[in-house]
Amino acid sequence: MGWPSCALVVWAVAAAVAMLAAAVGESDAGELERAFPIVEPDYGHTKLRLSKEGLEAIQRIKTPIAAVSVIGPYRSGKSFLLNQLLSLSCDKGFGVGHMRDTKTKGIWIWGTPVEVDVDGSKVSVLYLDTEGFESIGKSNVYDDRIFALAAVLSSLLVYNLPETIREADISRLSFAVELGEEFYGRVKGQDVAFEPAKLLWLIQRDFLQGKSAQQMVDEALQRVPNTNGDKYIDEVNQIRDSLAVMGDNSTAFSLPQPHLQRTKLCDMEDQELEPLYVQRRDELKQLVASMIKPKIVQGRTLNGKEFVSFLGQILEALNKGEIPSTGSLVEVFNKGILERCLKVYNKRMEGVGLPVSMDKLQQVHVLAEDEARKLFDKQHFGKHYAAQSFLNLDEEIKKVLRNYGLANEYQSSKLCEARFSECEDKMDHLQALKLPSMAKFNAGFLRCNQSFVMECVGPAKENYEHRMSKMLARSHALFVREYNNRLFNWLVAFSLIMVVIGRFVIKLLLLEVAAWVMFIFLETYTRLFWSSDSLYYNPVWHIIVSSWETIVYSPVLDLDRWAVPIVIMLSFLTLYWRCIGLRQRIGRSLLPLYNGSFRSASRQGQINPFT
Repeated sequence: MGWPSCALVVWAVAAAVAMLAAAVGESDAGELERAFPIVEPDYGHTKLRLSKEGLEAIQRIKTPIAAVSVIGPYRSGKSFLLNQLLSLSCDKGFGVGHMRDTKTKGIWIWGTPVEVDVDGSKVSVLYLDTEGFESIGKSNVYDDRIFALAAVLSSLLVYNLPETIREADISRLSFAVELGEEFYGRVKGQDVAFEPAKLLWLIQRDFLQGKSAQQMVDEALQRVPNTNGDKYIDEVNQIRDSLAVMGDNSTAFSLPQPHLQRTKLCDMEDQELEPLYVQRRDELKQLVASMIKPKIVQGRTLNGKEFVSFLGQILEALNKGEIPSTGSLVEVFNKGILERCLKVYNKRMEGVGLPVSMDKLQQVHVLAEDEARKLFDKQHFGKHYAAQSFLNLDEEIKKVLRNYGLANEYQSSKLCEARFSECEDKMDHLQALKLPSMAKFNAGFLRCNQSFVMECVGPAKENYEHRMSKMLARSHALFVREYNNRLFNWLVAFSLIMVVIGRFVIKLLLLEVAAWVMFIFLETYTRLFWSSDSLYYNPVWHIIVSSWETIVYSPVLDLDRWAVPIVIMLSFLTLYWRCIGLRQRIGRSLLPLYNGSFRSASRQGQINPFT
């Protein structure tokens, strides 16, 4: 097979792969060209749950998302309106019902997003159809959850109302406005934390004469006079005041009925619909397109996966309580921020090497707490309800501080107990000195006390200092009480040993006499003139003790440590000296006798050589 043939085969294979990929892409695109549920009601039709099928369609989107939601009463034509905005027929688009019960359950999306250009950036627009409120078999709480979820998710909220604006319609908006006011902007100059949806009042009516839709909205939102101070009217006016903050964020638009026979709308082409409706519908499409902006959360846009995560957070908050509240939403959105703040606090606290003093721990706590609170102030969601999240942060910090306090107490007790045991062992060792020395005991006492004061730190130090002082005082009193008696007995034994050495070992008369004088003084003279206790207060005894202390212990020589080696060495030298000296004396005594006998024999031989 030649080179042209090989190239032809490669080209054919590549073309087949490309065609297969295109077919798969078209197949996927075709599968997405339908409506998917993303949120469904639970069994009791009171709370909401996520629908996996619709979420998978959203997660494929890689570009920033803008959501357009249509909300309103059931049987008000929301699904038909969405099909009109998407230029879809009823059999291909969102399901349209003609019965008295609601057709759409929960929230549905159109699977294929509409790609638009917003300020030079590609944005994927999702159209959401919501379950109508005020239908039979549902609670008002369920309607509130649907309304709040759509208000939070959307970039543009189309409030579809038939004929006119009722007080109930205004009341429902108050929760959405409260959410927007709570989440829109944290601190002046900071990034927008949660951008509320733009509101489009869409009023469908049979005639367009008279007041415009904007005039109807403005009049409906005017404050109601309350000269009698009626509590209900005050609440109504509070709602109107809250809606006033939307200002330029809301727009009103009117749309005539498409045809008198509403049950046959899905079977009609544009030519069969009212011309004014078709004109206004096209104007509405342009208005919606001009109002579309990507969804902004904490200063950034959301792609498909982020949008699904955002949806999950909202749903968790709305289902948290029996009644959805702005406070519960704030709490859920601030949960992650609280965790980050606690992580910052823990990281600063972990830098403290336990144990430390309570003052030091408190200083680090203040610095760590200040750092965590600054981070919370910078990143938290909400304006009014954030106070509860701040209290939660404060409570969690207190829990962490308590844990560090307990750990500090444990480590402090462990360290101080170790130092205390070391000092106790040291004192016991000093009590059992072979050669009793007050100077050595005092030096060891001082070193032990200084090391304990320097190394024992933390909350347990005060308690262990009290125990330490009692132990040292007890050891010192015991040593002093035993010191004089042990020294007296040791000097008596020492004098007798010196008598034996002076008499039988080195035979030094002066040493023997001095030893006898010491022995007689200690055993006889003291017993005749002083009692045992009075001896220790005698100036002579003080001289003896001072001399003893000078000999036994000094910074240069610790006789107690070297007593045994010194005694062995002296004993060896003494024996060596005695052996060498004895041998020399024996040699000197024997050698003259040998020489004399030899000379005598020689003389006898000379006198009588033949004998």
